Amino acid sequence: MSSSTPNLRVKLGILELKNPVMTASGTFGYGREYDSLMDLNLLGAIIVKGLSLKPKEGNPPPRIVETPCGMLNAIGLANIGLEAFMEEELPWLMNLDTEVIVNIYGHSIEEYAELSAALKGVDGVSAIEVNISCPNVDCGGMVFGTDPDVSARVTEKVVENTDKPVIVKLSPNVTDIRLVAKAVEGAGADALSLINTLTGMAIDIETQTPKLNNISGGLSGPAIKPVALHKVYQVASTVDIPVIGVGGIMDYRDALEFLIAGARAIQVGTANFVNPRATMDIIEGIGKYCVERGMDDISELIGSLKIA
Repeated sequence: MSSSTPNLRVKLGILELKNPVMTASGTFGYGREYDSLMDLNLLGAIIVKGLSLKPKEGNPPPRIVETPCGMLNAIGLANIGLEAFMEEELPWLMNLDTEVIVNIYGHSIEEYAELSAALKGVDGVSAIEVNISCPNVDCGGMVFGTDPDVSARVTEKVVENTDKPVIVKLSPNVTDIRLVAKAVEGAGADALSLINTLTGMAIDIETQTPKLNNISGGLSGPAIKPVALHKVYQVASTVDIPVIGVGGIMDYRDALEFLIAGARAIQVGTANFVNPRATMDIIEGIGKYCVERGMDDISELIGSLKIA
């Protein structure tokens, strides 16, 4: 029978987390916003809001719309910029007893290279998560993550220019996500996180106008969980590097599904807006499940899907 405190530690390459629960970039600010609501030290990792080389205001409002079983956002990756983050936010984050992962994005391969180089040797940053769901200005605005070769080139440049573990966040808006996953793995990624948001839109029938100023946005929340779960299962069955499950995880039951499907860790996003303590509830729920099932180590759960 399992002990009352099962081992929830997981390894993502050389990065080790005290448990598999991470916050998804863009839903947790820079961590400080949630500090009064929970003990951030209990998290497996905090992934900060996506950062670019220069500060960015993002899209004009309205840029968030509630949808059945989820939400659409077109924030436009608004952020304070990498330099301001390192000066204003990172010193505070370094006082926490949890891993800090910096999410980066660029509009050219050179920008990704600059960002990763700027983070090389920086204390307090445990890993880099690379958002490749951005338009490539050098290729007519095509999203980096839709092309396996381009995705690999971005990954290769980031890996070349940093000493941090590299996690690449994959877009679901592709024909076969496994092709992108294999290409990125071959380019040196240490782990993969998936999925990013699905592209969608909403229309106001009274005004006959888009509800988002940007027309389209990223769909997240429970609506995308079945899609995310399937893609995690596909990719975890295809690559040899760790997979992090993201998409529609609202409670510990959702998290368990991703772990059983093969994810080594999970990220909680939209749930943070609904229940700011969702991550705490999920950590507790996973632990209780392991105890009830007689599991001493979470490795017994990961990839345990039974197919007849």
